[in-house]
Amino acid sequence: MTEPNPYKDGEPEYQWGPTQPPGTSGTPAYGYPNAAPGYGYPQDPTPAYAQTQPAGVPVPVAGGVPAATGGQPLVSIGDITVMGDSIVTPAGSMPLRGAVWNATDMSRTEEKIPTHAIVLAIVFFIFCLLGLLFLLMKEKQTTGFIQVTVTSGGKHHSTMIPARGPETFQQVMGQINYARSLSSM
Repeated sequence: MTEPNPYKDGEPEYQWGPTQPPGTSGTPAYGYPNAAPGYGYPQDPTPAYAQTQPAGVPVPVAGGVPAATGGQPLVSIGDITVMGDSIVTPAGSMPLRGAVWNATDMSRTEEKIPTHAIVLAIVFFIFCLLGLLFLLMKEKQTTGFIQVTVTSGGKHHSTMIPARGPETFQQVMGQINYARSLSSM
């Protein structure tokens, strides 16, 4: 759709559509008259890479040791990643300092007698009375999620982590306590 309106010189009902700006040769740029936005989300004005020398060697930072911005993730909780001085979520970055972390255990663990134990108890009860011991077999099944929320810098993000066992909540709380200690530094 870079061509001017071919019907402009014809009948008056075809006098619609955008006009070409003066001085262009018929191909307006994307986003005319505004500048084209960059591709992707979110739009970050600073590059996400460090400046390098031609051989790929990092440029030394004046003043000594560079600040811990980015780099290797310190802890990852669901889709929340804690970096050196920020928290990265799918909705964008938040400052790490002063972040508030919460966790809610929405899982449950059920204990029941498995079906094969009931069948074995009935079969062996007929042959000998020891078949009732099969009813002592129990099986635990954990279902649900652990909800983790973080609030910092006026932003809020929540994620759900599936509970794989009764110990999942303690594992997630260990990660959150580590993230809390990083937030208080």
